[in-house]
Amino acid sequence: MKIAVVQTASSHDKAANRESVARLVADAAVDGTDLVVLPEAMMADFASEGGSVGDLAEALDGEFVGTLRKAAAEHGVAIVAGMFERSCDEARPYNTLLAVGSDGDLLGAYRKIHLYDAFGYRESDQLTAGDVAPVVVQVAGHKLGLMTCYDLRFPELSRALVDAGAEVFVVPAAWVRGPLKEHHWTTLLTARAIENTCYVAAAAQNGKKYCGLSQIIDPQGIAVAAVGEADGFAAAEISADRLAETRKRNPSLKNRRFTVTSR
Repeated sequence: MKIAVVQTASSHDKAANRESVARLVADAAVDGTDLVVLPEAMMADFASEGGSVGDLAEALDGEFVGTLRKAAAEHGVAIVAGMFERSCDEARPYNTLLAVGSDGDLLGAYRKIHLYDAFGYRESDQLTAGDVAPVVVQVAGHKLGLMTCYDLRFPELSRALVDAGAEVFVVPAAWVRGPLKEHHWTTLLTARAIENTCYVAAAAQNGKKYCGLSQIIDPQGIAVAAVGEADGFAAAEISADRLAETRKRNPSLKNRRFTVTSR
């Protein structure tokens, strides 16, 4: 399977963001690409501290999802992208990842579990956390575990995704810039790959607020494709043989003495 991770910055102009999605998917869906990963909050950027994204949120049959489904079917690629989805609390929607198949059908939705209440920011003031449950979807014969940005700091979720069969962690993000934040981002991506002997495909927002550094990491922790700070995309092949070989040489999942259960 070939994965492309796209790096760009969204705005609060949802129509402009939808146009960007159509263009970016068309650009990345080349040379046999099976999956295009777009960043977190691709439908619309987060509000400033103290603001609300409630009026930007949409249902799963709204215009943003319609754009994803149309682009997926037109180019014959699966897509994962982030949006704000309406919840029971109009002021605090979900931070949702949508997975769309290459035929335009919805494969699954993951509502972010761990909200970014850290580094002086309170995402929970704007958003509602999703249910504590791993979400795994299948694309081109590979099982993809979905997680969003701040979820990287919680290895329990990645373990739950592996136990649910994940071979690739798909990580859309809007990783906020700041002292040592870029170091945390790259270190945690690499750690999740190594400790779970999984591929990681991370697509991040860039620009003034976010750090970029989108990349695809193999099960040995090697970045096999990457983007720096500019707009663009990086693509790489996901190899079932590489995954199996790594897990044979490094059977850390089999050697576990502790397992984690959600509460």
